[in-house]
Amino acid sequence: MDMSIRPVPIGKLVAIGGAEDKTSDTEILRQVLALSQSSEPVVGVITTASSIPDDVFSDYRQVFERLGAGDVLDVRIRERADAAAPAMLDMLSRSDVIFISGGDQMRLTSILGASDALGMIRKRYDEGAVIAGTSAGAACQSTTMVYGGHATDSLRKGAVKMSAGFGLIEGVIIDTHFLERGRFSRLMEVGTTNPEYLGVGLGEDAAVLFENDTIYAFGPGHVILVDSSAITSSNVFDLSDGEAVSVHNVIMHALVDGNGYSLTDRRVLGPTESRAGSLEQRNAYT
Repeated sequence: MDMSIRPVPIGKLVAIGGAEDKTSDTEILRQVLALSQSSEPVVGVITTASSIPDDVFSDYRQVFERLGAGDVLDVRIRERADAAAPAMLDMLSRSDVIFISGGDQMRLTSILGASDALGMIRKRYDEGAVIAGTSAGAACQSTTMVYGGHATDSLRKGAVKMSAGFGLIEGVIIDTHFLERGRFSRLMEVGTTNPEYLGVGLGEDAAVLFENDTIYAFGPGHVILVDSSAITSSNVFDLSDGEAVSVHNVIMHALVDGNGYSLTDRRVLGPTESRAGSLEQRNAYT
């Protein structure tokens, strides 16, 4: 599909940092289901990224059924041929919520990239479905995604590996398990070479809702934003691969449940705006 002529999606896009609670309050997954605005939503679970799809699907089926899903479908796409199978496309077309599990995001993009299944995911998003992903299933949502780079020292030219993602959200690059794995330097290196991208670092059990030009944070964890659009200088263009990067005036924000951020204005929403956004979210979740 030509991305330049895609309609503005009316669905909801949720990215989760990984290790979301599945056993107690299940706050994030509960809100993902509620965003569908269906009393008994059909949930399609894509386990392509995982090396243990049986276990992963079983865990999500249990929690989604407990939270009131009408049906939980096993969208078992393991090879590129599966991504064109009529049975898989039918399940995606019937899903009110399409949930993409964690694992290896390169498996996701290599198997689903340019496939009928990805075309159906985009179509359902355009039509109003909720598209949610956790860990690798979140990192793949942007037009360009991070798929590698040492957390401990990624502020070296070329240390962070990037590739094409699913293109569901533009202008951001998403990194997951962000605080727990110390990935600050990854998004700083990305921002140095790509200042137009806003880095969205999702902590575990933390999530964002992308809606129009606004990011809403929800869940118990932290969302870290790394804004490199106003950097004043960097040495990156003078370096060879592997050499240490210097960058100045990177702006960071730590968001928690109810906070908002405008992608258009590159600013954290004020108390009145963020409160209104939070209330709007919570009305949708009830």
